[in-house]
Amino acid sequence: METFKRQSYLDWLRVAAIAGVLLYHAARPFMVDDPWHINNAAGSEVLSEFAFWLSRFRMHLLFFISGAVTWFMMRRRTAGQFVGLRLRRLFIPLAAGMFLIVPPQVYMERVAQGFTGNFLDFYGSVLRFEPYPAGNFSWHHLWFIAYLFLYDLLLAPFFAWAVSPKGKAFAEKLRWLAKGYRVYWLIVPSVIWFSAMVLPYPSTNDLIHDYCYFLYWMLFVIAGFICMMQPALMESLERNRRVSLTMAFILLLGINYLRWNDIELENWLPDWQTNPVTYLYLARWPLLSWMWVLAITGYGKRYLSALRPVPDYVNQSVYPFYILHQTIIVIIAYYVVKTDDTIGMKYIFVTITSLLASVLIIHLFIRPFAWVRFLMGMKVTKRQVKEPVAQPQMS
Repeated sequence: METFKRQSYLDWLRVAAIAGVLLYHAARPFMVDDPWHINNAAGSEVLSEFAFWLSRFRMHLLFFISGAVTWFMMRRRTAGQFVGLRLRRLFIPLAAGMFLIVPPQVYMERVAQGFTGNFLDFYGSVLRFEPYPAGNFSWHHLWFIAYLFLYDLLLAPFFAWAVSPKGKAFAEKLRWLAKGYRVYWLIVPSVIWFSAMVLPYPSTNDLIHDYCYFLYWMLFVIAGFICMMQPALMESLERNRRVSLTMAFILLLGINYLRWNDIELENWLPDWQTNPVTYLYLARWPLLSWMWVLAITGYGKRYLSALRPVPDYVNQSVYPFYILHQTIIVIIAYYVVKTDDTIGMKYIFVTITSLLASVLIIHLFIRPFAWVRFLMGMKVTKRQVKEPVAQPQMS
């Protein structure tokens, strides 16, 4: 029963995290001093702050939940079976997305920059495989899938060991972390790594040169898996949820005070590049992200476990929704930013129409067809293979 509750609240948290990603990307065309693929002539400070807040934890939460859900996937699989599953559910949708879903985003951006050809004229440049932004071949928002796929390949032996009888002793040792406030020791490795590496190696999302963030994101996956491996850790997050939320709120206030008053480190610490205090200053970012993730997880376990499970229709559609949503946003935003409406109305319109368009595309063109479901990483049942589309009954 307890296992069911945990899976239920994790599914609800995943749905909420994807909704946060939608709200964030719909706000990107209207951000101030942060150009995106499509940009409105004027920006909104309010939407910029909203997007900034979401950016502090949205992907962190997705990686954490992915690690937690992996525990359930591994309980009935060997390492080889798990890798095969991730090849089908992650690598194939990534490849399909890079050739079918992402190119329209890049095309709309190039049109906004002055490209005058049609999409077929443009698509030839995609097949030259020149990396974005100099070229037009990219995974854009699908970087999350690329990173998660590689993490699962690298961690598959650990995951398999953890669910085996040999891993039970390690799981019991993890109970030590569940006492009092010890669960917060889980965040120490990633905080130290981020603080030491982020200045020389800022985020790139290109996998190859993302030396800081590649391991940083992986540590969220590992932490999520470990917390599900030892249920007492999740219970500790629930018990300490108010502490996590309090710390998240205090850190957010402190960070925003510095941001809004233009207080930069180099202004009050002349030797900031070599001063050890700099690392403490940088630690505020991963600490803020972790506190939001732990608070949301703790409150989710407390209040979402009592809800009915996420409907199967929604649960299966969340993943293709993530794959589709940004392309839909970019296409709609390209036309919306040309209108004379207020920024608020534009944002609401982009958000709602992107949501509806993505849902309709999934319902009409993805769910009914086995081969499209396969490309989008959805489960394909034997019935769907035999009967791709249900035929209407004549009365």
